[in-house]
Amino acid sequence: MAATSPRSARFLAVLGTVAATLVVWVIGTVLLGVKLDARMKPGAAAQHIGPAAVVLASLVVGLAAWALLALLERLTVRPRRVWTAVAVVVLVLSLIAPLQSGVTTGAKVTLLCMHLVAAAVLVPALGRSAVRR
Repeated sequence: MAATSPRSARFLAVLGTVAATLVVWVIGTVLLGVKLDARMKPGAAAQHIGPAAVVLASLVVGLAAWALLALLERLTVRPRRVWTAVAVVVLVLSLIAPLQSGVTTGAKVTLLCMHLVAAAVLVPALGRSAVRR
């Protein structure tokens, strides 16, 4: 098997993250019938989270993670280690949002699963693509 370039590996990591979170959305909303609504602020009107929002959010997070890794490769000797530590901290902090914003228990669980599956794809895939300077 031919070696993949870091750019190709990162592109596939981002696409894989988008696909994985969309699969969780389909399972939750279509198969299990979860009404995926969230309140962005306490007391605000609930907003429905559709597939476009899932794709856009996953894409933005994936590209931001890629950009951070590229920056760390220029600034640090151990970019993979630093990037992975930052990614884990961001994941843990990101788990607060679904717990606070999900309108129902089903919505909270589905949103948590999307965060976890995004990290499960993105962290190891991008981490493996890190290049030491």
